[in-house]
Amino acid sequence: MYIIFAIQVDPVLSILVVLSIGIILTSFVFKLLKQPYIIAYILVGIFMGPNGMQIVTDESLISNLGSFGLVLLLFFIGMEISLPKLIANWRISVFGTLIQVVFSVGAVWIVGYFLNWQLEHIIVLGFVISLSSSAIVINFLQNKDLISSKVGQNVIGILLIQDVLVIPMLIIINYISGAIPQPKDIIKQIIGAGLILGIIIWILKNKKIKLPFGTYIRKDHEIQVFIAFAFCFGFSIITTFFGLSSALGAFVAGIIVSSAEETKWVQNSLYAFRIIFVALFFVSIGMLIDLSFLIENIGIVSIMVLLAFLTNNLINTIIVRVLGERWSDSFYTGAILAQIGEFSFILGATSYFIGLISGYTYQLIISTISITLIISPFWIFLVGKIIAKSKKASLDSQKSI
Repeated sequence: MYIIFAIQVDPVLSILVVLSIGIILTSFVFKLLKQPYIIAYILVGIFMGPNGMQIVTDESLISNLGSFGLVLLLFFIGMEISLPKLIANWRISVFGTLIQVVFSVGAVWIVGYFLNWQLEHIIVLGFVISLSSSAIVINFLQNKDLISSKVGQNVIGILLIQDVLVIPMLIIINYISGAIPQPKDIIKQIIGAGLILGIIIWILKNKKIKLPFGTYIRKDHEIQVFIAFAFCFGFSIITTFFGLSSALGAFVAGIIVSSAEETKWVQNSLYAFRIIFVALFFVSIGMLIDLSFLIENIGIVSIMVLLAFLTNNLINTIIVRVLGERWSDSFYTGAILAQIGEFSFILGATSYFIGLISGYTYQLIISTISITLIISPFWIFLVGKIIAKSKKASLDSQKSI
């Protein structure tokens, strides 16, 4: 008589193990090639996802887990930035971002005029290409140790204003489709924005604050993890309740924690989680890419990718330069912000599900965003080389005089 023990493997556990193996193998190759791991994560999503080898088909699960990565990323940035410096550069952040959005819509309108695109498609695509990737940019700034630099502070300021502008962009998209937002929702957003502004003013006034029970948890590493999670995701829930970005709430939570005394344990507690969830976020992006659509429409996708890079790089360069920065810093800032961001997926998905754009346009948006994310590190590297050669040529000419 044989007794058979049937052990049911948790499908979530299986997915995470398979993805981990794929990430390890792909990242090892990219390390040998000295390329950023982010591209490896996206490629894993492409090849293992439902549009690839279909090893992992539950992309919604990975997307939900990956959204935690973006929240954790903004939380860590909130702990690292200098709030006074960020506010001191508010002109570049606010005016620069607003001008960029207007010019991005204008650039898409020029292309759409020749391709006979409808006005609502032009507005949606203009909004989409005007947003940069917080995940890509912040990861790059951290790897290059540029967070506290002037370029880093300007870039982060622009990213934060872009996150705030996502809300009015969604409202405009709903208006175009005929779905008018309820007054109570607008009032909630105004109240939420007022609370965030009040918290920032309070922190600037007090400079240093004390977290509750700080002396009791200083050596309790287990409790530290849960408290750090509560701060990060608790504030994300609050801002989401008020109709604002969850990532914005995490950023404010990071500012609060950084203003408290002896908070190094927060970074130590959550750093490993950030690596995992950020990787899953980029894997989820890769899973959205339909390779057959990309191959069939490579021409128009290439035009949109080139338009995004040139427009974002040029517009940001000019804006930052006009607002007082050096040409080299302005050009580099534009390159760092040249790709299309993760919040653009939200704009595209919202426009698709309310019937404002077709499935073709939605796939065009997904493909364009994804390709810009993959190419972004190479674009930044290329612009950095151009700037370095320009500086060297300038020094050589001065020496010869």
